[in-house]
Amino acid sequence: MIARAIPGDQPRWLVAVILALIVLLSLTPSLRLLLEALSQLDQGSASPLMRVLRDGATWQALSNSLYTSTLATIISLMLGALFACSLSLTNVSGRQWLVFCFMLPMMIPPQVTALSWLQLFGPSSPLLNSLGLAPALGSPQPLYSAEGIALLMGVQHAPLVFLTLRASLINLPAEMIEAARINGAGQGRVWLDVIFPLSRSGLVAAAAIAFVSALGNFGIPAMLGIPASYYVLPTLIYQHMAGFGQGVLSEVAVLSMMIGALALAGVLIQQRFVRRAQYELVGHSGRAQAFVLDRAHRLGLQVFLWLLLALILVAPLVALVVSSVVPALGVGLTADTFTLNAYVEMLTRQGVTGRAMSNSLVLAGGSALFLMLLSLPLAWLLLRMHPRLRTAITSMIEIPYALPGVVLAIACILLFVQPLPLLDISLYGTLAILFVAYLARFMSIALKPVQASAGQLDGSLEEAAQLAGAGPLRRLLQIVLPLVAPAVCAGGLLVFLTAVNELTVSALLWSAGNETLGVLVFNLDEGGDSVLAAAISVVIVVMVVGLMSLLSLMGRWLPEGVIPWRT
Repeated sequence: MIARAIPGDQPRWLVAVILALIVLLSLTPSLRLLLEALSQLDQGSASPLMRVLRDGATWQALSNSLYTSTLATIISLMLGALFACSLSLTNVSGRQWLVFCFMLPMMIPPQVTALSWLQLFGPSSPLLNSLGLAPALGSPQPLYSAEGIALLMGVQHAPLVFLTLRASLINLPAEMIEAARINGAGQGRVWLDVIFPLSRSGLVAAAAIAFVSALGNFGIPAMLGIPASYYVLPTLIYQHMAGFGQGVLSEVAVLSMMIGALALAGVLIQQRFVRRAQYELVGHSGRAQAFVLDRAHRLGLQVFLWLLLALILVAPLVALVVSSVVPALGVGLTADTFTLNAYVEMLTRQGVTGRAMSNSLVLAGGSALFLMLLSLPLAWLLLRMHPRLRTAITSMIEIPYALPGVVLAIACILLFVQPLPLLDISLYGTLAILFVAYLARFMSIALKPVQASAGQLDGSLEEAAQLAGAGPLRRLLQIVLPLVAPAVCAGGLLVFLTAVNELTVSALLWSAGNETLGVLVFNLDEGGDSVLAAAISVVIVVMVVGLMSLLSLMGRWLPEGVIPWRT
């Protein structure tokens, strides 16, 4: 391993620069948020903390957040566990395609997910009107409810449960399952006595990460909850920021800390049970395939899985496409009503669309490029550090990604609303504040593939170059970089894929002229132009599928687990 190289054999200026960047991007915003939330405590009941705690809307939003997040977690567990068990423990065919399609909802932006489902149900659904199945005009939209929010968040976060639980299932000790069968245990006893006890920690970890993701989701509760005046903590913060007023930043800082505390508790639970699951599975001697199904049962399971995917993925996307090629919502699709006007307007007449596309590409591309350049020396230095220091720095890097995006957005506002020292310029209201927030949030995504790849290198290669007189930078560029280049590119593509459609952070940081694609879709739907929003969303989905396909093609050169949807 590279970590075997002589400690301290790295340029001190490089260490200082990278550590300074990590402190600035990861630690400083969180500390600034904490200071603001606890400010003015000397005012007693008039302090921002006490004002927020006395406000009934705070506790109602907290209750709504806990309810929708819990219900969404249950839905995610049901879907994720079904696919994880079916694709990990049985002999179904077409695993690669099933995993790819099941992962799509997680990669599609939440506002696009919400819009596609809104176009699928209700009296104004162009798809239902085309089929003659639309409910009567004036009928309520069933998704404008707590249960509708929970359903969509459950579908979107089910892939997280799948990934976490599958990591436990594919490492089940095959000999224990075979021993149970030799002793006469039926399939039910194998499930209860072997599989469930060994995967229980993975299941708890999966539930924790699904809950944290639902708690910080903004796009779905905003598009489904705000029209029904149903607020959760992220949308309550958005409402406060929209209203401005005296002391609003201090109050939203308190609300952000409430979300952050719940999220960090969930992350700690997830990490604890992931470690426990890994400990339990030490010593396995092969990948388990607990249930070899006969042809009839295998085909039945495959049909059921594809039908489920058709319901939760294909049907909403078809409804989204249909909505983008009709003149208005509520109009059925026929040869006479088919039109590409929304796409023409998006590409030629809508200045804000081009600007948002340009801003998103610049922000996502710039973030991906910067983090690609940073991830290589950072991973290289981390592997050469003492394990405790490496763990501390890695945890610091993961904080902005673990916290809900709305918390990071408020922290960035507090940090950059005042002019920067010495430079006398303010980043607030510019693309620069979005760029900084993206760097902080997605650094962990770019780093993990490079760490995984660099950790597999043979340390003797670098040691030989060191004995031949090659300095640290030369070894880094001429030996390490060529070997980990695919992982660096994969990390950059993952950052680009995630950042180009980002909404949760951008919703609070954007300003006029600095819109992003995620904000544009949200604003268009909120303003009633759902047909144009659907057209832009279709383009976004095509871009997501294309980038995921490109990453899949790169998978053969990457360590296992870097591309999450590759089996």
